[in-house]
Amino acid sequence: MSRSPKLVLLALIPLALSGCGYNTIQRFDEQAAQAKQQIDVQLQRRADLVPNLVATVKGYAKQEETIFIEVARARSGLLNAIQSGDVGDAAAANSQLTGALGRLLVTVENYPQLKSDQNFLRLQDELAGTENRIAVARTDYNAAVNQYNAYIRTLPQKLTAMVTGAKPREYFNAPAEVATPPQVDFSRP
Repeated sequence: MSRSPKLVLLALIPLALSGCGYNTIQRFDEQAAQAKQQIDVQLQRRADLVPNLVATVKGYAKQEETIFIEVARARSGLLNAIQSGDVGDAAAANSQLTGALGRLLVTVENYPQLKSDQNFLRLQDELAGTENRIAVARTDYNAAVNQYNAYIRTLPQKLTAMVTGAKPREYFNAPAEVATPPQVDFSRP
């Protein structure tokens, strides 16, 4: 008789584990990781487009060197953030590149012949398309993170998360300073 309770207990362990949410935690975590990878792919695509855009503008606006340096630094920061894998760093670096590109595109307004250059127009369209892809990837990632974080905070999954070391994931949010639009000064010195 002493073997019978042990066998029943052993048979109940897989049943108990299936109700603890471990597999679902792993699935949701993988979904969030995959969604983050899509953000990285789109940020990389954006960073790869920037040198071509800068080179095209540089041909017309040689005296705007400080803007080119700023864009190059922001692009380098984005590439480093992608490599680090830190969501917060990537969001901040993406924000810096957005600001630098905005200033670059304001510079373009001073060069009407550049605005009609086909290479520039194509690059600008590709950049706009990439911005949309980044927004979609960010939304998908944040939805996956929300699902994962909510799941590991509910019982009994919270207990499983504690035992397995599952931690909440960070959302891909733009820094607070991005909420205010940049100031643009069209006056020439």
